[in-house]
Amino acid sequence: MGSCCYNPSPSSSQLLVTDFSWGFKSSKLPYLCKQQKRRFDGSQRASNFFAYYGLRTPPYKLDALEPFMSQRTLEMHWGGHHQNYVERLNKQLEKNDILYGCTIDELVKVTYNNGNPLPEFNNAAQVWNHDFFWESMQPGGGDMPKLGVLQQIEKDFGSFTNFREKFVEAALTLFGSGWVWLVLKKEERRLAVIKTSNAICPLVWDDIPIISLDMWEHAYYLDYKNDKGKYVNVFMNHLVSWNVAMARMARAEAFVNLGEPKIPIA
Repeated sequence: MGSCCYNPSPSSSQLLVTDFSWGFKSSKLPYLCKQQKRRFDGSQRASNFFAYYGLRTPPYKLDALEPFMSQRTLEMHWGGHHQNYVERLNKQLEKNDILYGCTIDELVKVTYNNGNPLPEFNNAAQVWNHDFFWESMQPGGGDMPKLGVLQQIEKDFGSFTNFREKFVEAALTLFGSGWVWLVLKKEERRLAVIKTSNAICPLVWDDIPIISLDMWEHAYYLDYKNDKGKYVNVFMNHLVSWNVAMARMARAEAFVNLGEPKIPIA
């Protein structure tokens, strides 16, 4: 299977192997790179070796985002919902040899199936989405981006204020559950704010995600009840990681010519 040209959230390709029977062994397992089947000594009895996607740990302690996102929320959201997506995906992949060897990025694109999602898509995309979301935040985050990220936002939205208003509006007008993203559109060579429903992510349209905000109710209900507006504004003011956004933009510039004037990212 062909590899994708851009990976906005690089992950380990190390292999986890379990013998004979499957079980979710650890909350810190690396991503699957292959599923292998072997036979020993010419025996007719197969000994199956499987490697699975693992639950990646957020890049900070679970209480590090307090008081803006509580440890209780992280324990429920990451340790509950996110882990469930990983476990359900692994159970699906155990029965599907066709998806042999896919990276998580490839798995999302392949199972999206040009808008006719396969059964594995929702869990695969939600694993990817949550990994990306945790890395889109940091302790002491928020405020305004700096250097080239700010310049690119000002170039494409007119001002940071305009960008922020579009991002907040997208979050508050999203119907049902889903995600809000700042993406770099490859063909148009510009930044844009988009919203997606349920598990869909920008990878399926070949956009490059820069930051994301989870708008599923379980992302904010424990801390903010039904006050989505407060949750979104707290994310923008105190949580979003513009440092990570800068790194993602710098990586994206290797694949997208943003035109003139050339904007230094860092």
